[in-house]
Amino acid sequence: MGTFRAVVVTKTETGTQAELTRFDEADLMEGDVTVRVSHSTLNYKDGLALTGKAPVVRRFPMIPGIDFAGIVESSSHADFKPGDAVILNGWGTGETHLGAYAEKTRVKGDWLVPLPAGLTAAEAMAVGTAGYTAMLCVMALERHGITPERGPLVVTGAAGGVGSVATALLARRGYHVVASTGRPQEADYLKSLGAAEIIDRAELSGPGRALGKERWAGGIDSVGSHTLANVLSMTRYGGAVAACGLAQGMDLPTTVAPFILRGVSLLGVDSVMAPKALRLEAWSRLAAELDRESLARLTSTIPLEGVIEAGSAILEGRIRGRVVVTID
Repeated sequence: MGTFRAVVVTKTETGTQAELTRFDEADLMEGDVTVRVSHSTLNYKDGLALTGKAPVVRRFPMIPGIDFAGIVESSSHADFKPGDAVILNGWGTGETHLGAYAEKTRVKGDWLVPLPAGLTAAEAMAVGTAGYTAMLCVMALERHGITPERGPLVVTGAAGGVGSVATALLARRGYHVVASTGRPQEADYLKSLGAAEIIDRAELSGPGRALGKERWAGGIDSVGSHTLANVLSMTRYGGAVAACGLAQGMDLPTTVAPFILRGVSLLGVDSVMAPKALRLEAWSRLAAELDRESLARLTSTIPLEGVIEAGSAILEGRIRGRVVVTID
């Protein structure tokens, strides 16, 4: 037993505080697999945990970070042995279970999936929960029969993590992608990922009508609130929207009109507790379908020392695409 570097969030009299410090291995939580973490990533939820802007962290002290890639150091789980390359997304890590911003972690083996063949650990974390969630959304739309022939798809929050990967995935599969963003300076970046049209998020972010002009066959929304309501109101008859986020808010100020007059479906997508079979399918498809050049264009890299500052930046809308955190 020894200590290792970790970002630790503690409770203070005025809120919470995150700092890079040493953490004792003896204080790791229960689990049947210990992993030497090599890479993590930065998600919106991680920003909330690092800054304390929302009650994401449910126990203290907490090591935040909901994603990691690494090498199994020890295991009593039947599916994993020392030396195996693994990844984890969700399952309460960084919230109720000590998370990924550390050189070592201990988790339940049932939470892990093998690193897919063809992906490096850094690439897997460039994908991260945001990209894995984007693939779950694509799969949900496909199960609903929303093919490229049905018409355009809108992606909200397109310059963010989920939106960037969703744009790249949909474009590669032949969809006409309408990318919604509040950062017009990112238009060239989004077009480089395959977006066919760029619209200002202001077109969707304010209070809208119960039904608007039919503009798209569906979409992927990570914003929620008025944005999701407007996306639904403009979805064509029989279309579907996959919803996976709440950057604008948790409310949904809409009516039943899109659902009962146009047969629109709202598809809820959860990545945190998704069953293992769905995770394996999503990661297998990501390894096979995500263009590596597009992935590189939407990715930046920071050391563990930079993750606290980056947590504030992602909440302020200053992060484009995906951020890989190098740890070991």
